[in-house]
Amino acid sequence: MTLHLSQPPVGALHAVRSALAPGAALPPSAAAVLRHSADRPEPLLALPVHALRGPEPRLAGAECIGWRFLLRARLPEAAGPQCPHGGGCDGAVGARAERTERPLVTGEFSEDGLEQVVAAAEVAAGADGPVFSHLAAGPYLDSTVRALRQAWQLVHLSPARYEPRLLSLPEHYASALWLHGALPGEDLLIPLAPAPVGVAAHQVLSAAELLARLANAPAARATALIG
Repeated sequence: MTLHLSQPPVGALHAVRSALAPGAALPPSAAAVLRHSADRPEPLLALPVHALRGPEPRLAGAECIGWRFLLRARLPEAAGPQCPHGGGCDGAVGARAERTERPLVTGEFSEDGLEQVVAAAEVAAGADGPVFSHLAAGPYLDSTVRALRQAWQLVHLSPARYEPRLLSLPEHYASALWLHGALPGEDLLIPLAPAPVGVAAHQVLSAAELLARLANAPAARATALIG
């Protein structure tokens, strides 16, 4: 068995694709994230985001607060048919106007496509359904991609099956890649950079061990952006 990617809600995927559609207006912060991209990226895969709060947190109490989509660079569009007499052909223009979306990766996960990741899109759970929140890039995204590679190398030959999730730890201004196992006690956590005080980023720990460390950790200060 291996890592198994869940299917996000249809509304969450629609919110991301609508925000990234050609011609859609992006807020200045999102436009800044994509300033080096030649074209709007597209969703590769989605990870559910859970938040774990409280002085003695337990994974069973983690609340799903949204989805984070890893975005890959869009493939260059194939050239359309050429008109023999020059000028534009209605068929060619129409073919170029219709952009084919590659399917979102779900089910069994592999490292394929991770080298193309250029940004991440956050979708929050709103009162009327999923809502596009923001785009992110930088060290936190790089750490997420690294943790996914690390997780795949760790479990792809294992008989166990894990579901990758993102776990936000607001009290510690930190996050981790959560490998949710099928049986109690199987869950693993990979702290992302920047990691909480006393914890090494990208050290694979059982959930019980990491949460026990955090319960005894000093109060965190808001000195890092989580992403």
